[in-house]
Amino acid sequence: MNDLPVIVVGAGPVGLAAAAHLHNEGLPFIVLEAGEHAGWSVSEWGHVRLFSPWKYLVDDTARALLEDHGWVAPPGDDIPTGAELVHQYVRPLADHPALATSIRTGTRVRTVTRSGADKLSSNSRDQRPFEVHVETTDGHEEVLTARAVIDASGTYENPNPLGASGTPAPGERAAADRLFYRIPDVRGRDRERFVRARVGVVGSGHSAFNTLLDLADLPEGERPHVTWFIRSETTGRIFGGEDADALSERGALGRRMRELAESGHLEVKPGFRAHRVAMEGDGVRLQSVGGDTSAPLDVVVVVTGFRPDLSILREVRAELDPTVEAPSALAPLIDPNIHSCGTVPPHGYRELSHPETDFYVVGMKSYGRAPTFLLLTGYEQVRSVVKALSGDLEAAANVQLVLPETGVCGTDVASDAAGQSCCAPASESYPSCSTEPQLVSIGLDRSRS
Repeated sequence: MNDLPVIVVGAGPVGLAAAAHLHNEGLPFIVLEAGEHAGWSVSEWGHVRLFSPWKYLVDDTARALLEDHGWVAPPGDDIPTGAELVHQYVRPLADHPALATSIRTGTRVRTVTRSGADKLSSNSRDQRPFEVHVETTDGHEEVLTARAVIDASGTYENPNPLGASGTPAPGERAAADRLFYRIPDVRGRDRERFVRARVGVVGSGHSAFNTLLDLADLPEGERPHVTWFIRSETTGRIFGGEDADALSERGALGRRMRELAESGHLEVKPGFRAHRVAMEGDGVRLQSVGGDTSAPLDVVVVVTGFRPDLSILREVRAELDPTVEAPSALAPLIDPNIHSCGTVPPHGYRELSHPETDFYVVGMKSYGRAPTFLLLTGYEQVRSVVKALSGDLEAAANVQLVLPETGVCGTDVASDAAGQSCCAPASESYPSCSTEPQLVSIGLDRSRS
Protein backbone atom coordinates (compact mmCIF):
# COMPACT_ATOMS: atom_id res chain seq x y z
CA MET A 1 0.00 0.00 0.00
CA ASN A 2 2.96 2.35 0.53
CA ASP A 3 3.38 2.70 -3.25
CA LEU A 4 0.01 4.46 -3.41
CA PRO A 5 -0.02 8.27 -3.41
CA VAL A 6 -0.92 10.55 -0.56
CA ILE A 7 -3.98 12.53 -1.60
CA VAL A 8 -4.09 16.19 -0.59
CA VAL A 9 -7.50 17.84 -0.73
CA GLY A 10 -7.22 21.51 -1.67
CA ALA A 11 -4.61 23.47 -3.62
CA GLY A 12 -4.49 26.57 -1.46
CA PRO A 13 -1.33 27.77 0.28
CA VAL A 14 -1.40 25.00 2.92
CA GLY A 15 -2.35 22.20 0.51
CA LEU A 16 0.47 23.17 -1.84
CA ALA A 17 2.88 23.38 1.10
CA ALA A 18 1.91 19.78 1.91
CA ALA A 19 2.65 18.85 -1.70
CA ALA A 20 6.06 20.54 -1.52
CA HIS A 21 6.93 18.63 1.64
CA LEU A 22 5.72 15.35 0.14
CA HIS A 23 7.92 15.96 -2.90
CA ASN A 24 10.82 16.76 -0.60
CA GLU A 25 10.37 13.41 1.16
CA GLY A 26 10.06 11.49 -2.11
CA LEU A 27 6.46 10.46 -1.45
CA PRO A 28 4.05 10.22 -4.40
CA PHE A 29 1.04 12.51 -4.12
CA ILE A 30 -2.03 13.88 -5.87
CA VAL A 31 -3.54 17.28 -5.08
CA LEU A 32 -7.26 17.66 -5.76
CA GLU A 33 -8.64 21.18 -6.21
CA ALA A 34 -12.35 21.86 -6.72
CA GLY A 35 -11.73 25.27 -8.29
CA GLU A 36 -10.52 26.15 -11.75
CA HIS A 37 -6.97 26.78 -10.59
CA ALA A 38 -4.79 26.54 -7.50
CA GLY A 39 -5.70 29.15 -4.91
CA TRP A 40 -9.25 29.44 -6.25
CA SER A 41 -10.83 30.30 -2.89
CA VAL A 42 -8.21 32.98 -2.17
CA SER A 43 -8.97 34.48 -5.58
CA GLU A 44 -12.59 34.90 -4.50
CA TRP A 45 -11.43 37.59 -2.04
CA GLY A 46 -8.55 38.69 -4.20
CA HIS A 47 -9.51 42.38 -4.00
CA VAL A 48 -8.80 42.45 -0.25
CA ARG A 49 -5.37 43.05 1.29
CA LEU A 50 -3.98 40.80 4.03
CA PHE A 51 -2.63 42.12 7.32
CA SER A 52 0.63 40.22 7.20
CA PRO A 53 3.71 40.80 5.00
CA TRP A 54 5.20 38.31 2.59
CA LYS A 55 7.83 37.13 5.05
CA TYR A 56 5.08 35.38 7.03
CA LEU A 57 3.16 33.96 4.06
CA VAL A 58 5.62 31.61 2.33
CA ASP A 59 6.41 28.06 3.43
CA ASP A 60 10.18 27.45 3.70
CA THR A 61 10.20 24.19 1.73
CA ALA A 62 8.02 25.72 -0.97
CA ARG A 63 10.34 28.74 -1.07
CA ALA A 64 13.36 26.50 -1.66
CA LEU A 65 11.59 24.71 -4.52
CA LEU A 66 10.60 27.98 -6.16
CA GLU A 67 13.98 29.66 -5.75
CA ASP A 68 15.74 26.65 -7.28
CA HIS A 69 13.51 27.26 -10.30
CA GLY A 70 14.36 30.97 -10.56
CA TRP A 71 11.55 32.45 -8.48
CA VAL A 72 12.28 35.75 -6.78
CA ALA A 73 10.34 36.34 -3.57
CA PRO A 74 8.44 39.61 -3.25
CA PRO A 75 9.91 42.09 -0.72
CA GLY A 76 9.41 40.57 2.71
CA ASP A 77 7.77 43.62 4.27
CA ASP A 78 5.29 44.20 1.43
CA ILE A 79 1.71 43.21 2.17
CA PRO A 80 -0.16 41.51 -0.68
CA THR A 81 -3.78 41.36 -1.66
CA GLY A 82 -5.38 37.94 -2.03
CA ALA A 83 -4.92 38.20 -5.80
CA GLU A 84 -1.24 39.03 -5.39
CA LEU A 85 -0.77 36.10 -3.02
CA VAL A 86 -2.21 33.80 -5.69
CA HIS A 87 -0.42 35.23 -8.72
CA GLN A 88 2.97 35.79 -7.12
CA TYR A 89 3.19 32.68 -4.93
CA VAL A 90 0.38 30.12 -5.13
CA ARG A 91 0.17 29.83 -8.92
CA PRO A 92 3.96 29.74 -9.45
CA LEU A 93 4.19 26.99 -6.82
CA ALA A 94 1.40 25.01 -8.48
CA ASP A 95 3.11 25.43 -11.87
CA HIS A 96 6.47 24.17 -10.57
CA PRO A 97 7.49 21.01 -12.48
CA ALA A 98 7.81 19.07 -9.22
CA LEU A 99 4.13 19.67 -8.42
CA ALA A 100 2.25 20.57 -11.59
CA THR A 101 1.72 17.07 -13.00
CA SER A 102 0.25 15.89 -9.69
CA ILE A 103 -2.39 18.63 -9.33
CA ARG A 104 -5.90 18.07 -10.64
CA THR A 105 -8.16 21.11 -10.78
CA GLY A 106 -11.92 21.13 -11.32
CA THR A 107 -12.07 17.98 -9.17
CA ARG A 108 -14.30 18.04 -6.12
CA VAL A 109 -13.98 15.43 -3.37
CA ARG A 110 -17.37 14.02 -2.46
CA THR A 111 -16.34 11.56 0.24
CA VAL A 112 -13.37 9.78 1.82
CA THR A 113 -13.62 6.18 3.02
CA ARG A 114 -11.68 2.92 3.26
CA SER A 115 -11.71 0.49 0.36
CA GLY A 116 -14.37 -2.14 0.95
CA ALA A 117 -15.11 -0.96 4.50
CA ASP A 118 -17.64 1.51 5.79
CA LYS A 119 -17.18 3.44 9.01
CA LEU A 120 -18.56 0.60 11.11
CA SER A 121 -16.13 -2.04 9.83
CA SER A 122 -12.92 -2.66 11.81
CA ASN A 123 -11.74 -5.76 9.96
CA SER A 124 -8.16 -5.06 8.73
CA ARG A 125 -9.15 -1.42 8.50
CA ASP A 126 -5.66 0.06 8.72
CA GLN A 127 -4.43 -2.29 5.99
CA ARG A 128 -7.03 -1.06 3.52
CA PRO A 129 -6.23 1.87 1.25
CA PHE A 130 -8.33 4.98 1.30
CA GLU A 131 -10.90 5.57 -1.39
CA VAL A 132 -11.45 9.18 -2.39
CA HIS A 133 -14.62 9.66 -4.43
CA VAL A 134 -14.41 12.68 -6.72
CA GLU A 135 -16.54 14.46 -9.28
CA THR A 136 -15.17 16.69 -12.04
CA THR A 137 -16.79 19.87 -13.31
CA ASP A 138 -18.19 17.97 -16.30
CA GLY A 139 -19.95 15.48 -14.00
CA HIS A 140 -17.48 12.60 -14.37
CA GLU A 141 -17.22 10.47 -11.21
CA GLU A 142 -14.08 8.61 -10.24
CA VAL A 143 -12.67 6.71 -7.27
CA LEU A 144 -9.01 7.27 -6.41
CA THR A 145 -7.02 5.14 -3.98
CA ALA A 146 -4.46 6.50 -1.52
CA ARG A 147 -2.21 5.38 1.32
CA ALA A 148 -3.06 8.54 3.29
CA VAL A 149 -5.30 11.61 3.03
CA ILE A 150 -4.45 15.19 4.04
CA ASP A 151 -7.55 17.37 4.00
CA ALA A 152 -6.51 21.00 3.45
CA SER A 153 -9.77 22.08 1.84
CA GLY A 154 -10.32 25.07 4.10
CA THR A 155 -13.64 26.61 5.10
CA TYR A 156 -14.26 29.45 2.63
CA GLU A 157 -16.94 27.57 0.70
CA ASN A 158 -18.96 27.02 3.87
CA PRO A 159 -19.90 30.41 5.39
CA ASN A 160 -21.83 30.65 8.62
CA PRO A 161 -25.53 31.44 8.23
CA LEU A 162 -27.24 34.70 9.07
CA GLY A 163 -29.23 33.12 11.91
CA ALA A 164 -27.66 33.89 15.29
CA SER A 165 -28.44 30.40 16.57
CA GLY A 166 -25.99 28.80 14.16
CA THR A 167 -28.59 27.58 11.68
CA PRO A 168 -30.28 29.42 8.81
CA ALA A 169 -32.98 31.68 10.18
CA PRO A 170 -36.56 31.03 9.04
CA GLY A 171 -36.87 32.73 5.68
CA GLU A 172 -33.10 32.85 5.10
CA ARG A 173 -33.06 30.23 2.36
CA ALA A 174 -36.06 31.77 0.61
CA ALA A 175 -34.29 35.14 0.58
CA ALA A 176 -31.02 33.72 -0.77
CA ASP A 177 -30.97 36.01 -3.82
CA ARG A 178 -30.93 39.02 -1.45
CA LEU A 179 -28.11 37.70 0.74
CA PHE A 180 -24.36 37.95 0.05
CA TYR A 181 -22.21 35.64 2.20
CA ARG A 182 -18.70 36.88 1.39
CA ILE A 183 -16.74 40.12 1.18
CA PRO A 184 -18.20 41.82 -1.91
CA ASP A 185 -15.98 43.56 -4.43
CA VAL A 186 -17.87 46.79 -4.01
CA ARG A 187 -15.52 48.79 -6.20
CA GLY A 188 -15.29 46.12 -8.89
CA ARG A 189 -17.35 43.17 -10.05
CA ASP A 190 -20.16 43.61 -7.48
CA ARG A 191 -20.43 47.40 -7.71
CA GLU A 192 -23.80 47.66 -9.47
CA ARG A 193 -25.50 45.57 -6.84
CA PHE A 194 -24.70 48.12 -4.13
CA VAL A 195 -24.95 51.50 -5.81
CA ARG A 196 -27.70 53.56 -4.11
CA ALA A 197 -29.09 50.37 -2.53
CA ARG A 198 -30.45 49.77 0.96
CA VAL A 199 -27.70 47.57 2.38
CA GLY A 200 -27.43 45.62 5.61
CA VAL A 201 -24.09 44.27 6.86
CA VAL A 202 -24.22 41.55 9.52
CA GLY A 203 -20.99 40.82 11.39
CA SER A 204 -18.43 42.53 13.60
CA GLY A 205 -15.13 41.14 12.36
CA HIS A 206 -12.62 42.46 9.90
CA SER A 207 -14.56 41.12 6.92
CA ALA A 208 -17.45 43.35 8.00
CA PHE A 209 -15.04 46.27 8.44
CA ASN A 210 -13.71 45.82 4.90
CA THR A 211 -17.23 45.73 3.49
CA LEU A 212 -18.46 48.77 5.41
CA LEU A 213 -15.45 50.89 4.51
CA ASP A 214 -15.69 49.94 0.85
CA LEU A 215 -19.36 50.93 0.81
CA ALA A 216 -18.53 54.25 2.45
CA ASP A 217 -15.86 54.92 -0.19
CA LEU A 218 -18.31 54.87 -3.08
CA PRO A 219 -18.85 58.32 -4.63
CA GLU A 220 -21.46 60.39 -2.82
CA GLY A 221 -24.02 60.08 -5.59
CA GLU A 222 -23.72 56.28 -5.59
CA ARG A 223 -23.37 55.69 -1.87
CA PRO A 224 -25.93 53.24 -0.43
CA HIS A 225 -27.84 53.58 2.81
CA VAL A 226 -26.05 51.15 5.12
CA THR A 227 -27.19 49.55 8.36
CA TRP A 228 -24.63 47.65 10.43
CA PHE A 229 -26.04 44.81 12.55
CA ILE A 230 -23.86 43.48 15.37
CA ARG A 231 -24.63 40.96 18.08
CA SER A 232 -22.64 42.76 20.77
CA GLU A 233 -24.59 45.20 22.91
CA THR A 234 -21.94 47.88 22.33
CA THR A 235 -19.18 48.57 19.82
CA GLY A 236 -16.62 49.36 22.52
CA ARG A 237 -14.27 46.38 22.12
CA ILE A 238 -14.66 45.41 18.50
CA PHE A 239 -12.30 47.95 16.92
CA GLY A 240 -9.17 46.32 18.37
CA GLY A 241 -5.91 48.03 19.30
CA GLU A 242 -6.08 50.79 16.63
CA ASP A 243 -2.97 53.01 16.90
CA ALA A 244 -1.46 50.78 19.61
CA ASP A 245 -1.57 47.69 17.38
CA ALA A 246 1.87 46.45 16.35
CA LEU A 247 0.33 45.35 13.06
CA SER A 248 -0.21 48.84 11.72
CA GLU A 249 -2.53 47.72 8.91
CA ARG A 250 -4.84 45.96 11.32
CA GLY A 251 -4.77 48.92 13.67
CA ALA A 252 -5.56 51.34 10.85
CA LEU A 253 -8.53 49.20 9.83
CA GLY A 254 -9.96 49.35 13.35
CA ARG A 255 -9.33 53.08 13.61
CA ARG A 256 -11.04 53.83 10.31
CA MET A 257 -13.96 51.64 11.28
CA ARG A 258 -14.40 53.49 14.58
CA GLU A 259 -14.32 56.80 12.74
CA LEU A 260 -16.97 55.60 10.31
CA ALA A 261 -19.19 54.26 13.11
CA GLU A 262 -18.95 57.60 14.93
CA SER A 263 -19.41 59.76 11.83
CA GLY A 264 -23.19 59.48 11.67
CA HIS A 265 -23.01 58.19 8.07
CA LEU A 266 -23.70 54.66 9.20
CA GLU A 267 -26.75 53.32 11.04
CA VAL A 268 -25.55 50.97 13.77
CA LYS A 269 -27.86 48.35 15.29
CA PRO A 270 -26.09 46.77 18.31
CA GLY A 271 -27.53 43.80 20.18
CA PHE A 272 -29.15 42.53 16.98
CA ARG A 273 -29.18 38.73 16.81
CA ALA A 274 -30.92 37.76 13.59
CA HIS A 275 -33.83 35.42 14.17
CA ARG A 276 -36.00 35.67 11.05
CA VAL A 277 -35.86 36.95 7.47
CA ALA A 278 -39.04 38.19 5.81
CA MET A 279 -39.50 39.13 2.16
CA GLU A 280 -41.23 42.45 1.61
CA GLY A 281 -41.84 43.58 -1.93
CA ASP A 282 -38.48 43.65 -3.67
CA GLY A 283 -36.55 43.68 -0.38
CA VAL A 284 -36.16 41.87 2.92
CA ARG A 285 -36.55 42.71 6.60
CA LEU A 286 -34.44 41.19 9.37
CA GLN A 287 -35.98 40.44 12.74
CA SER A 288 -33.93 40.15 15.90
CA VAL A 289 -34.39 37.61 18.69
CA GLY A 290 -35.75 40.47 20.80
CA GLY A 291 -38.34 41.39 18.18
CA ASP A 292 -36.60 44.45 16.72
CA THR A 293 -37.21 44.59 12.96
CA SER A 294 -35.10 46.35 10.35
CA ALA A 295 -36.27 48.65 7.61
CA PRO A 296 -36.55 47.00 4.18
CA LEU A 297 -33.16 46.11 2.68
CA ASP A 298 -32.21 45.43 -0.94
CA VAL A 299 -29.17 43.29 -0.08
CA VAL A 300 -27.72 41.89 3.14
CA VAL A 301 -24.01 41.10 3.38
CA VAL A 302 -23.57 38.21 5.82
CA VAL A 303 -19.99 38.14 7.11
CA THR A 304 -20.31 36.03 10.25
CA GLY A 305 -17.36 33.72 9.68
CA PHE A 306 -16.95 30.22 8.27
CA ARG A 307 -17.15 26.62 9.45
CA PRO A 308 -15.72 23.32 8.17
CA ASP A 309 -17.69 21.17 5.75
CA LEU A 310 -17.59 17.78 7.46
CA SER A 311 -19.82 15.97 4.96
CA ILE A 312 -16.90 14.39 3.06
CA LEU A 313 -15.72 12.81 6.33
CA ARG A 314 -18.89 10.90 7.07
CA GLU A 315 -17.24 7.48 6.51
CA VAL A 316 -13.97 8.43 8.22
CA ARG A 317 -13.35 7.78 11.90
CA ALA A 318 -12.66 11.38 12.76
CA GLU A 319 -12.51 12.47 16.39
CA LEU A 320 -13.71 16.07 16.55
CA ASP A 321 -14.36 18.31 19.51
CA PRO A 322 -18.13 18.83 19.86
CA THR A 323 -17.75 22.58 20.39
CA VAL A 324 -14.95 23.76 18.10
CA GLU A 325 -15.22 20.93 15.50
CA ALA A 326 -11.43 20.68 15.50
CA PRO A 327 -9.42 17.50 16.23
CA SER A 328 -10.04 16.63 19.87
CA ALA A 329 -6.41 17.04 20.98
CA LEU A 330 -6.10 20.40 19.21
CA ALA A 331 -9.41 21.93 20.29
CA PRO A 332 -8.42 22.92 23.86
CA LEU A 333 -5.42 24.79 22.47
CA ILE A 334 -7.50 26.98 20.15
CA ASP A 335 -11.01 27.13 21.66
CA PRO A 336 -11.93 30.86 21.63
CA ASN A 337 -14.16 30.32 24.66
CA ILE A 338 -11.07 29.66 26.80
CA HIS A 339 -8.10 30.66 24.66
CA SER A 340 -6.23 33.92 25.21
CA CYS A 341 -3.96 35.77 22.80
CA GLY A 342 -0.62 34.24 22.00
CA THR A 343 -1.23 30.98 23.84
CA VAL A 344 -1.67 28.60 20.90
CA PRO A 345 1.43 26.38 21.13
CA PRO A 346 3.10 24.77 18.12
CA HIS A 347 1.38 21.51 17.26
CA GLY A 348 1.77 18.75 14.73
CA TYR A 349 0.77 15.26 13.71
CA ARG A 350 -0.03 14.07 17.24
CA GLU A 351 -2.62 16.78 17.89
CA LEU A 352 -3.95 16.41 14.33
CA SER A 353 -4.30 12.62 14.43
CA HIS A 354 -7.64 10.80 14.35
CA PRO A 355 -8.67 7.23 15.09
CA GLU A 356 -8.48 6.80 11.30
CA THR A 357 -4.80 6.03 10.77
CA ASP A 358 -3.00 8.25 8.23
CA PHE A 359 -5.88 10.68 7.90
CA TYR A 360 -5.29 14.34 8.79
CA VAL A 361 -7.18 17.60 8.59
CA VAL A 362 -4.80 20.56 8.34
CA GLY A 363 -4.88 24.28 7.71
CA MET A 364 -7.92 26.45 8.37
CA LYS A 365 -10.22 23.42 8.41
CA SER A 366 -8.24 21.90 11.27
CA TYR A 367 -9.28 24.85 13.43
CA GLY A 368 -12.96 24.06 12.94
CA ARG A 369 -14.97 27.12 13.94
CA ALA A 370 -12.13 28.87 15.78
CA PRO A 371 -11.05 32.16 14.15
CA THR A 372 -7.39 32.06 15.19
CA PHE A 373 -5.66 30.21 12.34
CA LEU A 374 -2.32 31.41 10.96
CA LEU A 375 -0.66 30.39 7.69
CA LEU A 376 2.65 29.83 9.46
CA THR A 377 0.89 27.42 11.80
CA GLY A 378 -0.56 25.55 8.82
CA TYR A 379 2.87 25.21 7.24
CA GLU A 380 4.29 23.69 10.42
CA GLN A 381 1.29 21.36 10.62
CA VAL A 382 1.98 19.88 7.18
CA ARG A 383 5.74 19.63 7.81
CA SER A 384 5.02 17.49 10.88
CA VAL A 385 2.33 15.41 9.19
CA VAL A 386 4.50 14.64 6.15
CA LYS A 387 7.44 13.70 8.37
CA ALA A 388 5.12 11.28 10.18
CA LEU A 389 3.96 9.77 6.88
CA SER A 390 7.58 9.35 5.82
CA GLY A 391 8.26 7.38 9.02
CA ASP A 392 10.45 9.99 10.69
CA LEU A 393 8.44 10.29 13.90
CA GLU A 394 11.26 12.01 15.76
CA ALA A 395 11.29 14.89 13.27
CA ALA A 396 7.51 14.89 13.16
CA ALA A 397 7.30 15.26 16.93
CA ASN A 398 9.91 18.03 17.01
CA VAL A 399 7.36 20.76 16.32
CA GLN A 400 8.85 24.23 16.37
CA LEU A 401 7.31 27.48 15.30
CA VAL A 402 8.77 30.94 15.73
CA LEU A 403 6.07 33.55 15.39
CA PRO A 404 6.70 37.29 15.51
CA GLU A 405 5.50 39.35 18.41
CA THR A 406 2.62 41.42 17.14
CA GLY A 407 -0.67 42.90 18.03
CA VAL A 408 -2.31 44.58 20.93
CA CYS A 409 -5.30 43.43 22.84
CA GLY A 410 -7.92 45.28 24.79
CA THR A 411 -7.41 46.29 28.38
CA ASP A 412 -9.70 43.88 30.13
CA VAL A 413 -9.06 40.42 28.74
CA ALA A 414 -9.47 38.78 32.12
CA SER A 415 -13.11 39.79 32.17
CA ASP A 416 -13.74 38.59 28.64
CA ALA A 417 -15.91 35.54 29.09
CA ALA A 418 -15.02 34.32 25.61
CA GLY A 419 -11.29 34.37 26.38
CA GLN A 420 -10.99 35.79 22.90
CA SER A 421 -7.78 35.61 20.93
CA CYS A 422 -6.74 38.82 19.26
CA CYS A 423 -4.43 36.99 16.95
CA ALA A 424 -6.76 36.59 14.00
CA PRO A 425 -9.62 38.52 12.45
CA ALA A 426 -12.43 38.98 14.91
CA SER A 427 -15.54 37.02 14.12
CA GLU A 428 -19.17 37.76 14.82
CA SER A 429 -19.05 35.61 17.93
CA TYR A 430 -15.61 36.66 19.14
CA PRO A 431 -14.76 40.35 18.62
CA SER A 432 -11.23 41.73 18.79
CA CYS A 433 -9.30 41.98 22.04
CA SER A 434 -5.68 41.77 23.14
CA THR A 435 -3.01 41.23 25.78
CA GLU A 436 0.64 40.41 25.15
CA PRO A 437 0.28 38.41 21.93
CA GLN A 438 2.88 36.32 20.15
CA LEU A 439 0.99 35.48 16.96
CA VAL A 440 0.81 37.25 13.65
CA SER A 441 -2.64 37.88 12.24
CA ILE A 442 -3.38 36.52 8.79
CA GLY A 443 -6.46 38.67 8.45
CA LEU A 444 -7.63 41.06 5.79
CA ASP A 445 -6.80 44.75 5.58
CA ARG A 446 -8.98 47.34 3.97
CA SER A 447 -6.76 50.30 4.85
CA ARG A 448 -4.20 49.57 2.12
CA SER A 449 -6.42 48.19 -0.62
